[in-house]
Amino acid sequence: MPINIPETKYPRIVIVGAGFAGINLAQRLSNKQYQIVIIDRNNFHQFQPLLYQVAMSGIEPSSIAFPLRRLFSKKKNIHIRVAELLSVNPEMKNLTTSEGLVNYDILVLATGVTTNYYGNTMVESNVYSLKSVADALFLRNAILSDLEKALTIREDDLRQSHIDMVIVGGGPTGVEMAGSLAEMKKFILPHDYPELNAAEMDIYLIEGSKKLLASMSEEASEKSKQYLEKMGVQVMIETRVTNYDGNEITLSNGSKLYARKVIWAAGIIGKKLDGIPETSYAKGNRIMTNEFNQVKGLKDIYAIGDNAYMEEGKYKGHPQVAQPAIQEAKQLAKNLNSLLKGKQMASFKYHDLGSLATIGRNKAVADLPFMKTQGFIAWILWLVVHLKSILGVKNQIFVFLNWVWSYITMDQSLRIIVKHKTRNSEK
Repeated sequence: MPINIPETKYPRIVIVGAGFAGINLAQRLSNKQYQIVIIDRNNFHQFQPLLYQVAMSGIEPSSIAFPLRRLFSKKKNIHIRVAELLSVNPEMKNLTTSEGLVNYDILVLATGVTTNYYGNTMVESNVYSLKSVADALFLRNAILSDLEKALTIREDDLRQSHIDMVIVGGGPTGVEMAGSLAEMKKFILPHDYPELNAAEMDIYLIEGSKKLLASMSEEASEKSKQYLEKMGVQVMIETRVTNYDGNEITLSNGSKLYARKVIWAAGIIGKKLDGIPETSYAKGNRIMTNEFNQVKGLKDIYAIGDNAYMEEGKYKGHPQVAQPAIQEAKQLAKNLNSLLKGKQMASFKYHDLGSLATIGRNKAVADLPFMKTQGFIAWILWLVVHLKSILGVKNQIFVFLNWVWSYITMDQSLRIIVKHKTRNSEK
């Protein structure tokens, strides 16, 4: 049965996904001669680069989540439906979702990517991922619950497994999480848990390649490693996790680690969609497009953001970060408006604005088109760029105030455990 969406005289553009790509496209098409339908499993946009700060009790989840209906409340041509995409029917030009059918004139797939476990189901079943607000809250509860549990345990080895942390993946998420954990060990544990010996807490960062922050410069990679090791993180490069059963971690060099919490930030992969032919997929399950973001082999279907694969100049698929997604959305909006006017579309050209990663207080690395820098200046740049990118003035103010408070006091005030309760739970 079709989802209830008003019928209008305007062509309908269905955007699947409310990430950076989907949101920016919808904003640029608002008040145009299109009916826009946004489909997402959540009723909010989440700012993924700061999920790790939610997990570390640095900021509230509401500070990085912005309600879609509030964002588009004054846009009469935009309709939001909370549903999950199940399949695409290009011949009939409709979608099957968890809530019913949706017809489209133009379909834009901005579905993003998911965590890549490289086929290891045992690892997938036991590690923590960090791709959503729910993941961040789940991890926050686990970290705090295990610290509380550690206080009750007499056996040294068992207590150690509750407080040790392992992060797999040396990209921006892994590096930033490791730095945040190191600061928690230094500033929070002695204050909140004086009965625990903070020195016992081991933090491991495991990376399979030869360097951290593989997409950044050698200077940024080496400096981030120096920062982390100085902060007490044990960095292991050219090492892979081959198995994890929830307690014992087996590494590619044959050694073993023991920890109850392993955070998996080792890779991402697209999710194949029923109805999109195999010939339209590239490596990593990314959807192949031409220079206009049109899905190869399909009519009136476009792909933008992390799930899109376009070959352009030196890029064999653009970096799967926010800037390419935002720029693709901007160009596609221009092209769709050109179609309304009977004009030709223009090819997408990616402009690399640089890369940033923060490790801790006054510690960050920046690779910009005009310079490379590390330390305090890079840290300020990271703060400004991320603050500016958060949707909503109120959210920006709240995050800024949290950062200022944490910087001055070396503390956060959000370390509460929120447990899930079912309808039949004991009151």
